Amino acid sequence: MENILKVLNDENIDYRIIKHKRVYTIEEIKYINLDKEGLIPKNIFLRNTNGKVHYLVTCHPDKKVDIKSIANDLNSTRLSFASLERLKKYLNVCKGSVSPLGFIYDENIEVIFVFDKELINKTIGVHPNRNDYTIFIKFNDLVKLIEGHGNEIVYLDI
Repeated sequence: MENILKVLNDENIDYRIIKHKRVYTIEEIKYINLDKEGLIPKNIFLRNTNGKVHYLVTCHPDKKVDIKSIANDLNSTRLSFASLERLKKYLNVCKGSVSPLGFIYDENIEVIFVFDKELINKTIGVHPNRNDYTIFIKFNDLVKLIEGHGNEIVYLDI
């Protein structure tokens, strides 16, 4: 988490951090009323058929993610959920802590970030790679950081 806070501070990104009990799902976040602070998107880490391309899909929490449709929109082979080992390797996170802030650990710039267009211009809450804190940040600032790191970003209507 310290690495993420350092990046945010070094880049003069305005953010608010909240400590809370560990949460593993969007439903659990709703129970602790954390979503009243801002929109907390759903994050899904996917890989293509041969495991050479990885996508972090971030969308509105109430949307059902149609993986087949996303694969089609991305002109990808069939997509499936990435393993826990891949989560650790590419984003340095465990299940329940997946976050677009994990871009800082993608040293080889291999993850493609797929954002729901509905997130544009919103303030969103994302984990700082651990699920007992949430950082609220402007979506546009998050995009600026990811682009500055060099990762590809794709916007979709999810």
